[in-house]
Amino acid sequence: MSNPQQASTDFIRAIVAQDRESGKFDGAVHTRFPPEPNGYLHIGHAKSICLNFGIAQESSGGLCNLRFDDTNPAKEDVEYVESIQEDVRWLGFDWQDRRFFASDYFEKLYEYAALLIRKGKAYVDSLTADEIRYYRGTLTEPGKESPYRTRSVEENLDLFSRMRAGDCEEGAHVLRAKIDMASPNINMRDPTLYRIRRVPHHRTGTAWNIYPTYDFAHPLSDSIEGITHSLCTLEFEDHRPLYDWVLDECEVTCHSRQIEFARLNLTHTVMSKRKLLELIEESHVSGWDDPRLPTLMGLRRRGYPPEAIRRFCEHVGVAKRDSVVEVNLLEHFVRENLNASAQRVMVVLRPLRVVLTNYPEGQVEDVQAVNNPEDSEMGSRTVPFSRVLYIEREDFREDPPKKYFRLAPGQEVRLRYAYIIRCEDVIKNEQGEVVEVRCAYDPETKSGSGQPGRKVKGTIHWVSEPHALEAEVRLFDHLFSDPNPEKDGRDYRTVLNPNSVERLQGCRVEPALQGAAAGQRFQFERQGYFCVDSDSTAQRLVFNRTVALRDSWAKLEKK
Repeated sequence: MSNPQQASTDFIRAIVAQDRESGKFDGAVHTRFPPEPNGYLHIGHAKSICLNFGIAQESSGGLCNLRFDDTNPAKEDVEYVESIQEDVRWLGFDWQDRRFFASDYFEKLYEYAALLIRKGKAYVDSLTADEIRYYRGTLTEPGKESPYRTRSVEENLDLFSRMRAGDCEEGAHVLRAKIDMASPNINMRDPTLYRIRRVPHHRTGTAWNIYPTYDFAHPLSDSIEGITHSLCTLEFEDHRPLYDWVLDECEVTCHSRQIEFARLNLTHTVMSKRKLLELIEESHVSGWDDPRLPTLMGLRRRGYPPEAIRRFCEHVGVAKRDSVVEVNLLEHFVRENLNASAQRVMVVLRPLRVVLTNYPEGQVEDVQAVNNPEDSEMGSRTVPFSRVLYIEREDFREDPPKKYFRLAPGQEVRLRYAYIIRCEDVIKNEQGEVVEVRCAYDPETKSGSGQPGRKVKGTIHWVSEPHALEAEVRLFDHLFSDPNPEKDGRDYRTVLNPNSVERLQGCRVEPALQGAAAGQRFQFERQGYFCVDSDSTAQRLVFNRTVALRDSWAKLEKK
């Protein structure tokens, strides 16, 4: 699953290898993926999943935990816990029996906090949130100490116990570390370790009235689980001194090593869970699984194969600097995977009726169609051919431009897997719109018949009218019209693409798609790659376009 060349140049893997060679952590490698259960995972999380589970898989005896950072009950839900597990499994990873929650350690974390109080390294502060913010100072000015910083150990322990018991209102007190209010690193200016929150927890119910902050719970959870390498995104680099301070002062036996890497940013999208939720709540998209979103649930519904996402994450690799990756690169790996794995079928998105005037009425014959030229083991299928067909409306021009090699009056074209036909007449309605094209077929030109036949420059796809199934097809484009929706701090919603989805009704698909199950992927010949949507039923087929056939990324690389 991993790329050896990528592994050799990856700075994190180099650090892990170095630690193993030196005997650090007794040569063990134990990572973790620590999502907050306050939303659905997106493609950025996929990078972290692939990195943490990948490094564990590559290391002999390596382990990777799935740990939910459930320290903020106001925003968390069992629904998110279940969806995260589903997404990790869908990507191809398994935590086996190593699923944990920060809430598993609430009692132990409380004991660690009490230890810090007894050591004089933590105190209960009764300043308001605004006062704490003011006392903290700025990036250029040192903070000043809280008047409650000198409380005695006994008073702090008593207040902390009362906070836990529910005797105090929210906002009345917090527990803070006692470090250095003049530190140039603002995260070390007596950071908050515990807050009062009178909110039921999805696992512990009303047992707790105080909850630890991420900066306190995370390093200790790592240590409790024996995590050797705690891989975080770059925004936690300034928090590393606090991570180490917590572990040192709590006198843990396992001091995990935090390493930071650049998060994944993609063009034409936003990656903040808060902003994704705003898009949903304001009805710009239909939900967390909307195929236009970068959520793993949305990408799965759109038809993205997990293997393609893993290959993309491998290719992007890990770096120490933030950058933005072209979404075309992700689409390139999706296209590459589907080209090798998806069955070909013929689907007409915007149907135009064609009548073969010299083909016998009532006659139906089968033509052989290749399922996937990239994989001979996928074999072939039979497609019914009859007197009345549908072709794409764009494959006919009454007044064709130069070098138009499709169907036009007096012009010939080959029907894919079948015969050459010539346009002889055009039928229009009262508005002057073409509603039917009448053609003659050449019976000596059937594909695969062994006859030499004649060659024509154009080949188009089709479906037989009496055998065609009706379907809805949804064509997706970028959710944002600008590649950088948040450029210069603007409101990303101002560049929402009004044409990010087009729903085509009355499409015609070949009968091989009867009974196709949700999630099945196909290549619609000459159209792109498509997936059966979860809205699809036996009576009403619905398809989502995953990606178009054209690979703009490959063309850019070739240039």
